[in-house]
Amino acid sequence: MNAAAVILAAGAGTRMKSEKPKVAHEMLGKPLVAWVIDAAQEAGVERIVTIVGHKREQVEAIVADRTEVAVQEQQRGTADAVAASRGALGGFEGSLLVLSGDCPLISASTMRALVDAREEADAAVVVLTMQPEDPFGYGRIIRDADGAVERIVEQKDATPEEAAVRECNSGFYCFDAQALFKAIDQVNSDNAQGEYYLTDVLEICRKAGRPVLALQTTDTAECLGINTPEQLADVERLARMRADGEV
Repeated sequence: MNAAAVILAAGAGTRMKSEKPKVAHEMLGKPLVAWVIDAAQEAGVERIVTIVGHKREQVEAIVADRTEVAVQEQQRGTADAVAASRGALGGFEGSLLVLSGDCPLISASTMRALVDAREEADAAVVVLTMQPEDPFGYGRIIRDADGAVERIVEQKDATPEEAAVRECNSGFYCFDAQALFKAIDQVNSDNAQGEYYLTDVLEICRKAGRPVLALQTTDTAECLGINTPEQLADVERLARMRADGEV
């Protein structure tokens, strides 16, 4: 499998109310970001670049012996974070997974499915989507009249009609690496957050004439991100149940 991966691990995670960077918190005795690295390696990903930022020394201590490291100097959004990997992966040609370092339940099989779907269609990007019970806070997948993915709209930028959409962005993607880096230069910060959204890359690629696809997960729990101690406890409980074969 000709694939590389970028793991987003630069955020502060202020809602964790801890001195630790969010991805350094542990689930079942292992840092959150290490679970994502394990899954990527199991999937057969050849190169992994971890994007660090907030208290980067603590995150680097976890990942540096297993992945390459790139630094997001300022927290300016997900597109800016991915752009920080250009020094390492700018010349890479193939499938480039973008993964969230605070989502420890993502599986190797889902990563492989994203890569397979992108390569089979020669798509610019395949986004992993989900239908959570409560979609509030997630980006919505907006499709055209033919059902094709048109764009992703963040919660704070969504109209009432767009906010009513149930299909949501999981935050996991597989890109054509070269299409990604070309498109990322066209992303601007004209949005409610004033940030550079990686989600804008999908609409840019679509307008460039490349296929933009969605793969809907059958296991929404894979996409659970951790932002609070309560969420960490819930996901750890689920991980323990899965390890024990209870779910």
